[in-house]
Amino acid sequence: MKKRVLFLCTSNSARSQMAEALVNHDLGDHFEAYSAGTAPKTPHPAALKVLAEIGIDHSRARSKSLEEYEGQPFDYVITLCDGANETCPLFFGGVERVHLGFEDPIRVIGTEDEILTAFRRVRDQIRETVENYLQSRTPASLTDN
Repeated sequence: MKKRVLFLCTSNSARSQMAEALVNHDLGDHFEAYSAGTAPKTPHPAALKVLAEIGIDHSRARSKSLEEYEGQPFDYVITLCDGANETCPLFFGGVERVHLGFEDPIRVIGTEDEILTAFRRVRDQIRETVENYLQSRTPASLTDN
C-alpha cells in the first residue's frame, strides 16, 4: 500500500505544488502525494514551467485548501514554509509531521531569468531533500529498482 503524504504551504502555489508533483513523478510507486495551503492561491506559472522543464506536466494543478483533506488519513504531513509550520493544525492517528523549510521563490524580484533560476533552485532542493527524507523512511526492499 502506498504511503500518503500531504505537503503544506501557505498559498499552495509553488513549493507544495512542486513537492506534490515531484514525489508523484519520482516516487509514485510507493508514495501518493497531495498538497494544500492554509490560504490557497492559484499555482504560480513559474512553478509549473520549471516542472515542465524536467518532464513533469502539472498544468492541471489547482490550489487546494487544507479543509479539503479534513478527516483523511496521511502517513506524513510535511510543511514547507514557516507560515504553514506555525499555523498547521494537529494531526492524529500516527501521522509523522515534519517541517522541511525552503525559501519562497515567489518573493524573488528580478528578470524572468532570475525568477526562473530561483524556482529551479528551490525545485531541485525540494526534490533532493524531500525525496531523501521519504526514502529514508521506506524499507530498502521498496525503493530498490
